[in-house]
Amino acid sequence: MYDDILLDVEDKMEKAVAHLVSEFNHIRTGRATPGLVDGVRVDYYGAPTPLKQLATISVPEARLIVIKPFDPGSIKEIEKAIQKSELGVTPASDGKLVRLNLPPLSEEQRKKLAARCKEMAEAARVSIRNVRRDGNKAADGALADGAITEDQGAKLKDEIQALTKKHEGGVDEALGRKTKEIMEV
Repeated sequence: MYDDILLDVEDKMEKAVAHLVSEFNHIRTGRATPGLVDGVRVDYYGAPTPLKQLATISVPEARLIVIKPFDPGSIKEIEKAIQKSELGVTPASDGKLVRLNLPPLSEEQRKKLAARCKEMAEAARVSIRNVRRDGNKAADGALADGAITEDQGAKLKDEIQALTKKHEGGVDEALGRKTKEIMEV
């Protein structure tokens, strides 16, 4: 019971940090990355399909993303999906490729993106704290059921707190990296 609770708490906290890092990949910085268009869904024959399943995405230059669809007939749908997305970039197409030329971010845009990242990081911290609360409740329940001793219960809560600190540190680290990336000119 003790190990089950601890493993469950650690797993959920790791997922919260991984989700944050995944969300950060979709936020634009001064450089082009394939992750920017990963979240774009294209209406392909009536089904919303992730762009990366329809095309190869490459970054030949620091501010250019090139999308080469497997099916050239899907170019119009890909262009529409990119225009609808929150990237704020107009796609250019030559019939075979879609090019996204990313203009440099202004100082104001950088600050807004950094603030958005802070909000996302705080949401991840709240999620981690909720997992801690649930873990502590499970520990109290196991103690009440007699599945663990009082000493084990206290030790379990200490370990849950240590995991909380560790994963909040991971959130802070990811936020620091992303903020630095955004503020780089």
